[in-house]
Amino acid sequence: MTLSQSTKSVFITGATGFIGSHIARWYLAEGYTVSALYRPASGYGLLADVAERINWQEGDVLDIPSLEIAITPNTDVIHAAAVVSFFPKDRNRMERINVEGTANVVNVCLKAGVRKLGYVSSVAAIGRPVDKTGKPDKPMVLDEEQKWEESPNNSGYAITKYQAELEVWRGVTEGLNAVMISPSVVLGVGDWSRSSLQLIKYVYDEKPFYPAGLVNYVDVLDVADVLARLMQSDITAERYILNGGTIPYRSLLEQIAGALKKRPPGIRVAPALTRLLWPFEAIRAWVTGKNPLITRETARSSGALYAYDGHRIEQVLDFQYRPLSDTLGRVSDAFGRGKPGS
Repeated sequence: MTLSQSTKSVFITGATGFIGSHIARWYLAEGYTVSALYRPASGYGLLADVAERINWQEGDVLDIPSLEIAITPNTDVIHAAAVVSFFPKDRNRMERINVEGTANVVNVCLKAGVRKLGYVSSVAAIGRPVDKTGKPDKPMVLDEEQKWEESPNNSGYAITKYQAELEVWRGVTEGLNAVMISPSVVLGVGDWSRSSLQLIKYVYDEKPFYPAGLVNYVDVLDVADVLARLMQSDITAERYILNGGTIPYRSLLEQIAGALKKRPPGIRVAPALTRLLWPFEAIRAWVTGKNPLITRETARSSGALYAYDGHRIEQVLDFQYRPLSDTLGRVSDAFGRGKPGS
């Protein structure tokens, strides 16, 4: 497979979301013509302040005709649209958008003859194998060579992202130039009520509890920068883990609290207690109609010791991750202003 020269145009799915909006801003700053898929009912999301600089294409990843109109020959395509959830009621929706939607994007890219596809996956798609080392107190270190294993530790979200990756690999075998990135927990400036950024709001509200286990993290600016640079490169048919560091949850929450000048959580919730509580949360959610605070999947992952090796991309692109202190300083400044931004 050979790559033609970039036409300085890019089409992005999921551009109004957290990761997608930062990718769109990267391309705008580099002078690209940016087109993006959006649904009028959802608005422009995190790109409202630069909406007039983007060519908006009304549609949906489940609407193939809209993709066929939006995706044109010899352009770059970034597929960042996805549903992230650990609630059982969202499983069918994740299967449709994460898996079927990715298959649609891949098929239309193949038909149109795009220059290159960049897919935003997740470390969840690498899977969480059952520990066979006999050393449960030591973290399992996973890298790009890790093969997917069926495991009770894999969430429904993880399964759909893995299946979505298979659709991209299928596209590669059919002649598509594509690269994939697998970020860990992504931190940065965005909607504080959604996804991983709920951690910021949790600490700001001075909640008292913290989970056991480790958290893997990466700055959203690093995610956008790496993917865009991979798209500009001749690299194809590769997937890279993006992980800036691995620390205990308590340490991360303490550092967030320090940046926000808030009292950090001080009560550790043991994994065994979390596993006992989730059935009661499921009943409460059923009675009230609200999402449960703890699900079977989140209970299983509490206290998990997995570390993702994100060093390979540093060698490939001569790249260095931003320090966590820089990320949290930027987050604190934006959170204090009370509005998202970059």
